[in-house]
Amino acid sequence: MFTRIVKWFSIAVLLLGLLLSTSASYRIALEIEVCVAALLVVAQAMRVGKYVWGVGFLALAVLFNPAAPVPLTHRLFLGLEWFSIGAFLVSLAALRTRPLLSIPSITDRTPGSLSL
Repeated sequence: MFTRIVKWFSIAVLLLGLLLSTSASYRIALEIEVCVAALLVVAQAMRVGKYVWGVGFLALAVLFNPAAPVPLTHRLFLGLEWFSIGAFLVSLAALRTRPLLSIPSITDRTPGSLSL
């Protein structure tokens, strides 16, 4: 659930980044948020077993890394933002974790249960 919220937040930040694309300080905040969100999606993809998704989002994390920024032109950075929005949207459906089923206790005495 936490990863899903972070994905939606990343989409909102990226859309806002398209509007405020001229602000340098906002670009750094956008890079930090998208990098962290991409790393969370990498961890989720590894848990689910979809390694191609993990590699793709690892590439996004490297491209949005604020510690060692990749020099991109403004137009290329905008294209990368649109691609990232699409990737996060598709990952919402493609990387669903299965809910954990609870294990019933054998000592739980519920009415109508069979005896061991």
